[in-house]
Amino acid sequence: MRIVLDTNTLVSGILTPGPPRRLVDAAKAQTFQFCTSETLLAELLDVLSRNKFAARIHKAGLAPQGIVDDLRRIALVVSPLAVPRIVPNDPDDDHVLACAIAAQADIIVSGDKHLLDLKNCAQIPIIKATEALARIQR
Repeated sequence: MRIVLDTNTLVSGILTPGPPRRLVDAAKAQTFQFCTSETLLAELLDVLSRNKFAARIHKAGLAPQGIVDDLRRIALVVSPLAVPRIVPNDPDDDHVLACAIAAQADIIVSGDKHLLDLKNCAQIPIIKATEALARIQR
């Protein structure tokens, strides 16, 4: 199963316990094929480098670049040929959709309202972390 984890899901999974963490752990265990793009990895690095996360990341003995490098090593990194304008209120979300299309993903996991409201893109379901975990366990 190929899965794109949105940046908000990855950040939650890296910093807090719960379903997003279980997804990140499952990606690291290669329970599914984690798919991403250089654009999404750059966004993740930018978000993890923000001051509001610095203390928690440092306390865990981690560094933003190290986290991104670790994820890059386990990921299928795709290069979308195009980034269609689909999400009018948040163009960054279009990169998630472009990545999923390029990766021929089975699902997109997000907590982002703009993406969840779409429900799917190119017949790829957009679901929350809890539903993704249920699908993986099936």
